[in-house]
Amino acid sequence: MNIATTADDETPEDDPFPSEDSACRDDDSPATNDEQAVAPDTYWSLSRTPLTSLVFTMPLVLAYEGGVLVLGRGSPRNGADVWLRTLLDHLGFGQYFLLPALTIVGLLAWHHVAHDRWRWSPGILIAMAGECVFWAAMLMGIARLQDRLWPLMLAEGESFVARLIAYCGAGLYEEVLFRLLLMPALGWLLMQFGAGAVAATVQAMVISSLLFSFAHYVGPLGDTFNPYSFTFRFLAGLFFAALFSVRGFGIAAGTHAAYDMLVGLG
Repeated sequence: MNIATTADDETPEDDPFPSEDSACRDDDSPATNDEQAVAPDTYWSLSRTPLTSLVFTMPLVLAYEGGVLVLGRGSPRNGADVWLRTLLDHLGFGQYFLLPALTIVGLLAWHHVAHDRWRWSPGILIAMAGECVFWAAMLMGIARLQDRLWPLMLAEGESFVARLIAYCGAGLYEEVLFRLLLMPALGWLLMQFGAGAVAATVQAMVISSLLFSFAHYVGPLGDTFNPYSFTFRFLAGLFFAALFSVRGFGIAAGTHAAYDMLVGLG
């Protein structure tokens, strides 16, 4: 009788032996939340971060900007570099090192806004270099399927070093202009006109790739228009845009530079 009364008076809060299910649920919930909050560091995730892209593309920045200074005004200049500097000049910002500085600051700001971890690894950079060569070789295969390669047009008699510098500039600033700046701007604008996120991304890739191809025929140093080269440059633009969307700026810029080097120096 007394035993039954004691059992009825006990409450769940007073029970010194919580059930196994309750204990597991209480102990596991915080751990599950922590695991979801901190994503594991993998090659796929780290290689896509703006910080890793910045560190990976710094050799392109130093090689191009340093090479242009060493070789002087007669050195080859990339068209995208000239256009971006001309725009800055018109805005009243003509300092020579402002463009690479803005590129660096922009990637750091993007990394901060994305709330990515401030971490990179030398091993990741080596693997990214290998991946870029792989994608560049694949793009060369696409070019051969079209029966036309896409060499960077330079004046005859350019030295090996001058061509190497030009290829670094093409890989860097063409990706800065057409992928890092133009693609997100087009995507945002299309979304303002009612396009969904996926549709806006695809349309931005197509439009920026068309402009990328067309830009090679503009200006006094532009190529003579040819439908075959225009088509391949458009396909190459889509290729780089897809890499930028899926693998990040560093892989896109590195692949672009690697392709130009393989074709132009090989």
